[in-house]
Amino acid sequence: MSLTRRDFLKGAGTGAGLAAAVDLAPAEVAAQELKTKGAKEVPSICYYCAVGCGIVASVADGKVVAIQGDPAHPINRGALCSKAQAYIQVLDHPQRLTKALYRAPGAGEWQEKPLDWAMAEIAQRIRSTRDATFKEAEDGVTVNRTEAIAALGSAIIANEECYLLTKLMRGLGVVWLEHQARI
Repeated sequence: MSLTRRDFLKGAGTGAGLAAAVDLAPAEVAAQELKTKGAKEVPSICYYCAVGCGIVASVADGKVVAIQGDPAHPINRGALCSKAQAYIQVLDHPQRLTKALYRAPGAGEWQEKPLDWAMAEIAQRIRSTRDATFKEAEDGVTVNRTEAIAALGSAIIANEECYLLTKLMRGLGVVWLEHQARI
């Protein structure tokens, strides 16, 4: 089939005329509004790795409805990796834990506990372990350490968080510091 210039112009004119005659009101009513309409944009940092990519979270009614890369951020310039693109699924997943799970020694069942209880319990156990195993001197040398606690860093934390974790552990007298990247 050969299409001449004249046939093309006839077809284009007919198509434009039909498009003008069609009533688009029902289609406009059925079209959804953007889920980010009226949402507040909140800049943040992706937590998946220590790169520190910038993200913009759209928040409506206290809930994150969309996540996109921050085009003004100097590290990622608006681009996101596949993990960051799935970030919203972590925030809004129905199986996401919102309470701490605790299994008492010898128990077979997990119990849900509030996060405040878990934090207080962890702090108390660190304190009692440190107090029970802290060495001030060994062979006449001041050592001020405990060898009963170890710290394992994460590739998710940034340099500043790693620095704070190291300072906290050194302040407690912990000598066994390791990082996930070396394991």
